[in-house]
Parts: sequence; structure tokens; C-alpha cells
Amino acid sequence: MANTTKNTQNQDQDIITLRCSRCGKPITPEEAIQTPTGYRCEDCVKQQQKIFDTSQPLDFVWGLIIATIVSFLGSLIASFIGFFTVLIAPAAGVAAAEIVRWVTQKRRSKRLFKAVSAGVILGGLPLIIFELFQIFQWFSVGSFSLFSFLPLTYRIIYLILAVPAAHYRISGRRR
Repeated sequence: MANTTKNTQNQDQDIITLRCSRCGKPITPEEAIQTPTGYRCEDCVKQQQKIFDTSQPLDFVWGLIIATIVSFLGSLIASFIGFFTVLIAPAAGVAAAEIVRWVTQKRRSKRLFKAVSAGVILGGLPLIIFELFQIFQWFSVGSFSLFSFLPLTYRIIYLILAVPAAHYRISGRRR
């Protein structure tokens, strides 16, 4: 019996436990979050992320308003320039993000990224809805052609390209 107790104590000493590199708390491999400085527990990672959330409540309002206005203007231009929407849309998304960054003095928050993305979508939707109503009117009158879909198509392409460009630029993520 004494021999088995001795064996289990040796086995317990051989077990290497994973610890958080910041607080030293024992963690399981499933709980461990890899960082550049080692593995950390979820609590330490959340505390570190709170440091980077510097936005103020008014930043979300300004972000939404500015992104909506810039996106509306970009969507308006998109129907006039036709195929070159492919070039203008990402530039409009980046412009919206940069103006928001300038107004908010480069304060950051995950919710701010979402507010800017929502603003870009809200700015592009009114003209898409207007184009849909026009197409339905033309269809009911009988003066419908496939070319009447082009402005709608360009505005949809605008949104598809502008939203990710704005979100990527304001989030500051690098790949």
C-alpha cells in the first residue's frame, strides 16, 4: 500500500501544469489563450482588451452620422460613374473611416467599428430603395428594359465594396 501511494505522488509531481503568463493561475489547455508573450487566462485577456477600448459615447453617434453621409454621397456618385464604382467604392469606405477617425481623435472600440459599418450601409440603402421603386414603376408602365437594372447594380456593388473597406480601415486590423 505504501508503494502505491509513493507512485501516485511521483506521478503527481510529473504532471506539468499550464499557468497564465501574467497572473500565474493554473489553466487547462482549453482555457489557454495564446498571446505573443505566452499563454494567458481569459480574465487577463479581457482586462488587457479593456485598455484598448477608449471611445466615448458621443463617438458612436458621430461615427454613425459621418459614415452615413459619406456613404450616401458615394452611392450617389456610384450611379453616375458606372463601372468605375469598383474603384470609388473602397475609396469612399476608407474616406468615411478616416473622417470618423479624425473626428473621434483616433479613439477605438469594437462597437465603433460596427457603428461605422452600419452607417455605411444606412447611407447606401436609400438610393437602392429608390432605384427599386423606379424599376417597379417602369415595369408597371411597360417601359422596362434590362438596362434599368444598371444603376441598381452599381449601388449594390458600391455597398458590397464600401462596407468591408470602411470596417477594415477603422478597425486597424492588419493581416
